[in-house]
Amino acid sequence: MSTKRTVLVTGATGKQGGAVARRLLGTGYPVRAFVRDADRPAARELAALGAELAVGDFDDPRSLDAAVRGVHGVFCAQPGDLPDPRPDVNARRGRTVVDAAADAGAAHLVYSSAAAVGRGADVGHFEAMAEVEAHIAASGVPATVLRPTFFMENWSYLMPEAHDGVRAGALALDADTPLQMIAVADVARIAAEAFDGPDEFVGAHLELAGDELTVRQIADAFTAADGVPTRIARTPADELRASAPYLADFFAWLNETGYQADLTALHHRWPDLHTFPTWLHTRP
Repeated sequence: MSTKRTVLVTGATGKQGGAVARRLLGTGYPVRAFVRDADRPAARELAALGAELAVGDFDDPRSLDAAVRGVHGVFCAQPGDLPDPRPDVNARRGRTVVDAAADAGAAHLVYSSAAAVGRGADVGHFEAMAEVEAHIAASGVPATVLRPTFFMENWSYLMPEAHDGVRAGALALDADTPLQMIAVADVARIAAEAFDGPDEFVGAHLELAGDELTVRQIADAFTAADGVPTRIARTPADELRASAPYLADFFAWLNETGYQADLTALHHRWPDLHTFPTWLHTRP
């Protein structure tokens, strides 16, 4: 009989939260999935896998208080829209989750932040996460902070389907800019390990990456994966800034500074982290 205790997963119908919920369920954890709509296909899929659905909203503290009641752990991933992230709203929502976990006496909070936090990224989306991290530290809740780099899954919508035998994308990064990336499956795995091993993980702040490739190398990896010639053009910075200033700030930071996770140490600790080519071959 499993002795693992219930974990609340917020953002459970998103890519990251959903991956964490599925990983926890697969390793024997009872999961309570915090969802806005229990009838959404992603929510129904989690229920079919055995998750308990807790319907609520980040903007309704009472629903969060009810969802966290009686759980052992909380995984917090906040849905966000980088082009229009509303940092004040995201910071408030994150603090609400932390407060609910503290009030309920949760034994372990795993918060998914971003590897840009603390790296000089003057971007509201990441400043909000920094505020939540500070709130966690002040709350006294036993916590682990995961700081993922760029999700490999982002390429599923950044790179269009091939047209006339060529795959052509565009990104506001220079061709030789290195980009660190992580697969959500690896974030989920490490989150589950954190709940398994609080003695090792409580108090840790972990920057997560599985690979680092330049934009040119990313295009080459797409070509190698399926034989379709792939190119990634450079989106002009002023063009992006006119439509999505927060996103322009983010890509400017990537070009000038970028993520700095310790890939050598990460692959020593987790040797089978996805590289970008392995992710391309295993993605749905």
